[in-house]
Amino acid sequence: MSEQSSDSTDPAAIEAEIDATRARLAATVDELAVRIHPKTIAQRGKVDAIAKVRAATTTPEGQPRIERLAAIGAAAMALLALVVWHRRRG
Repeated sequence: MSEQSSDSTDPAAIEAEIDATRARLAATVDELAVRIHPKTIAQRGKVDAIAKVRAATTTPEGQPRIERLAAIGAAAMALLALVVWHRRRG
């Protein structure tokens, strides 16, 4: 028999392989637990949202996109005016 096949039946080798597999599995479970933790999900969402806003409001060179910022400002002012009008009316 070859050395490899004798190692696969050696109780110490089998135990070492089981221990290594158990350690890998534990690390995977720990990583998944971190990934699905609500704070981690919220942080990832926050980072993604910030990146999307930056991409929408700046050029790849980092310069502000004036036309988009102006449109956002105009929409915010229109919303504010609508809220003020609604409160005064009601």
